[in-house]
Amino acid sequence: MNAVVLLVVGIVVLLIAYVTYGKWLAEKWGVDEKRVTPAHELEDGKDYVPAKAPVLMGHHFSSIAGAGPINGPIQAAVFGWVPVLLWVLIGGIFFGAVHDFGALFASIRHKGQSIGEVIADSMGSRAKKLFIVFSYLTLILVVAAFASIVANTFKATYTEAGLVDIEASTANASTAMISLLFILIAVVFGFLVYRRNASLAVSTVIGVAAIIVCMAIGLNWHPIYLSGNTWMIIVGIYITIASVTPVWILLQPRDYLSSFLLYFMMIVAVVGIIGAHPTLDMPAFTGFYDSLAPTGSSLGYLFPALFVTIACGAISGFHSLVGSGTTAKQLNSEKDARPIAYGGMLIECALAIISLCAVGYIWSSYSAGETVTPTVVFASGISKMVAAAGLQGAESICYSLLVLAVSAFCLTSLDTATRLARYMFQEFWLESGQTPADATGYKKVLTNPLVATLITVVAGIGLGMTGYAKIWALFGAANQLLAALGLMGVATWLGKVGKNNKMFIFPMFFMLVVTLTSLVFTLKTNIVGLSGPEAGWCGVRAVLSVLLIVLAVVLAVDGVKTLSRQKQNAK
Repeated sequence: MNAVVLLVVGIVVLLIAYVTYGKWLAEKWGVDEKRVTPAHELEDGKDYVPAKAPVLMGHHFSSIAGAGPINGPIQAAVFGWVPVLLWVLIGGIFFGAVHDFGALFASIRHKGQSIGEVIADSMGSRAKKLFIVFSYLTLILVVAAFASIVANTFKATYTEAGLVDIEASTANASTAMISLLFILIAVVFGFLVYRRNASLAVSTVIGVAAIIVCMAIGLNWHPIYLSGNTWMIIVGIYITIASVTPVWILLQPRDYLSSFLLYFMMIVAVVGIIGAHPTLDMPAFTGFYDSLAPTGSSLGYLFPALFVTIACGAISGFHSLVGSGTTAKQLNSEKDARPIAYGGMLIECALAIISLCAVGYIWSSYSAGETVTPTVVFASGISKMVAAAGLQGAESICYSLLVLAVSAFCLTSLDTATRLARYMFQEFWLESGQTPADATGYKKVLTNPLVATLITVVAGIGLGMTGYAKIWALFGAANQLLAALGLMGVATWLGKVGKNNKMFIFPMFFMLVVTLTSLVFTLKTNIVGLSGPEAGWCGVRAVLSVLLIVLAVVLAVDGVKTLSRQKQNAK
């Protein structure tokens, strides 16, 4: 398969879907641009702050993207390019984009609160509590993992004598320096745009130029060499501050400016693919079982592995938390919901297709197990295509910039996840319709933004420093279970208010089946492992698998009962 044909066909299909299906959904749900959004109704200068559509798109896209649409398709490529492409397109258009758009729309009709509040409205407080507990624990795992990833991309390498190996630490020190300078640029950008009413267009040009300058500085001057644990503590302090400060001073501008790195990355990739126009060596289909296992560990059977491995490039439960957590509180107009949520997901699908082209270009190296780390595979594949397009001298620079861009998005997703976890923790203690201002007694303390953030950060950073990797294998299934519950929450709410929810039913049941199947396989593997050297962690994973299965079944039963009752009432 020619990479250009693969990319062009994919993008054309996504554009058609946005213009047709996305527009139809907005009409069926009654999206109303004249309706006042929570960002205006509840504006507080901190969490509820109206954002211009391009700025909010930058935040939303940066938060949901991260490394997900790169890692998933590359890992799932062991099944061939056809299954990956089909799931990215079908899943993205009819599952993921519907899920993201629906979650954002439902949230703005519930004062910008989370899907938990939407579930409470249609299914009751018990379902809300279960959803929030599950979502919060999932976010703690995200904070632990992303904090560890960021710290590992910043940390210095030490010699056997305990001294810093400057040569081996240079790349990480550069990434750390650029990231610190990037935060400073974001603060200045936010102050100018939101407090000095500077032109967004002019500020953007200056901001992008400043990013280039800070990259040049960081690549040539990087005096900070610290250990991984030290960086973990620094990252913990940063996300604590980022979670409680007003969104206009850090979250909005940082994510907006970060999005240009991602746009740049995608443009470079498209130029490389079109310029090299290679015929990919990757087979169309390798079989229903992963027998290649280039990483040394097989993904197992295509079902459910394909649908769990490719999450962010097709459908991801984390997106519903972003849409109903931070994005809904900043939406300036309901008309912006479709391009930001539905369109944002389709752009992510395009990135997933680019990732598929990247792994296909270096397929022989990947399938042989020589180059298997997804970020390295992506950067290597794209930079080599750029070189093949006639820009041989740019291969090394392109590779470094691509790795840097991916690292930047891990930090972006990290501070968003921390703020989302803070929202979830606060909502758990509140009754339906309440806000933290309504809380009294001990609930007043627990819903305090700083208290909720500190509890979240201590738990996340602590887990990150002591072994999140031991339970990370469950994250894929947990994330997709979250997607199924998000679909169910929006479906039951639309049914309650008398709007069309049929587009949610099949995706909801499909993702539930995928999740339960994956969890059963995981449970079986860990039960077998109870007699091995890691019996303790196998026991922990087995218990968590059982809890997730029970949670899925309980909420699924509640959801089916609610939908059936709504259908009977409608008749």
